[in-house]
Amino acid sequence: MHARSSKLAAKMWSWSVEKLSVATQIDRYLAKLIFVPLMGTLILAAMLLLLEKMLRLFDFVVSEGGPVNVVWRLLANTIPQYLGLGIPIGLLLGILLAFRRLALSSELDSLRAIGLGYGRLLRVPYIYTGVLLGLNLMIVGFIQPYSEYAYEGLEFDLRSGALGASIRVGEFTSLGRRTTLRVERSEDGGTDLHGVFLRVESRDGKTLAVTADRGTFLATDDPNTILLRLANGRLVHDAPGYRTPRVLSFVRHDLPISLPAIDQFRGRGNGTEELTLPELVRIARNQAAPQDRRNAIRANFHFRIVEVVMILLLPLLAVALAVPPKRSTSGLGIFLAIVMVVTYHKVNQYAEEMGALGRMDPLIALWVPFLLFAALIVWMYWTLAQKPGGQPIGALERAFGKAAGLIGRIVRRGRGIRRIGDARTA
Repeated sequence: MHARSSKLAAKMWSWSVEKLSVATQIDRYLAKLIFVPLMGTLILAAMLLLLEKMLRLFDFVVSEGGPVNVVWRLLANTIPQYLGLGIPIGLLLGILLAFRRLALSSELDSLRAIGLGYGRLLRVPYIYTGVLLGLNLMIVGFIQPYSEYAYEGLEFDLRSGALGASIRVGEFTSLGRRTTLRVERSEDGGTDLHGVFLRVESRDGKTLAVTADRGTFLATDDPNTILLRLANGRLVHDAPGYRTPRVLSFVRHDLPISLPAIDQFRGRGNGTEELTLPELVRIARNQAAPQDRRNAIRANFHFRIVEVVMILLLPLLAVALAVPPKRSTSGLGIFLAIVMVVTYHKVNQYAEEMGALGRMDPLIALWVPFLLFAALIVWMYWTLAQKPGGQPIGALERAFGKAAGLIGRIVRRGRGIRRIGDARTA
């Protein structure tokens, strides 16, 4: 009896170890299936969004006369803004495409046949979810505020000229309010200027006009003054007390130019986007702050938290929309998943605006849609995982199929009527 129980225990142990080994291999397989589309979606979305933003930034920097390399600094500060929505969509599509591949290849049915249900298969997706949730919380709560402030600071420096104005060849460039410069040709990255014309006007009415064959900018000990070294030119000096302007020909002449005063950029904390989560909480608890300011702070705080917590629902939504009905390869689930997440994001933005204006309590405006969205997702997942033969997108596919058939019949009928009309006309 003792030997028989020992053999049974050994078999049970061997079966448990074998099942654990199979489950580990399946976890690694799932992790690989999710990782590739997740990273691909993030990289593709970032490239598309940054490309569109880069074109507008190039136009802005060129129009403001700033150095082109500042575009890359501006783009770097926009990346956290895009990741706030890009990470949830990447996670959603990564899990959805992985489970869709398992479903279409019948691997999902095999996994469920050996006792691995949806709850067990969601272990790896929720590991990804936990990591990305922490990353998204760090981005939304702490990195985005500083990147937003840095972006606004760069824009301010461009408009104020703190980054340096570029001298465009063949055009008149203002160096301050009373100095105008024009060059015909520029070499060596702008250090060697040819065909220089300069006009300087003082507050007491004196003017100085200079033409020279060549010119070079040199730094001085005074950070507010630069030196323009001119070669082979002519200088015309005029003043209200002069009967005739004074003309001077020179081989080399150094002309100091005073740089315009540049305003300092404001401190961080304008609005709500530049505040971290702890700063939002501190201001919201400050009873001395204006009510409209506190409303905006509370609305933005709940908006950020809701957007982060929503990531916990994405694995359930992805699985519910990944498994198509039998003998169907429709991609409706992918389209519907993206539409649902983007629509929910827009609803949250509208709710934040309503809360900031004081028309609704931010707690109600933002958390009630979250609860409704969560209830819908849980119902869809329960229908797939617990209800025999349940397909949450099956009814939608049938509705879309009927709509497509109806549209096709209308189009064919319209073509037939047009042909009859053409035949009668002929």
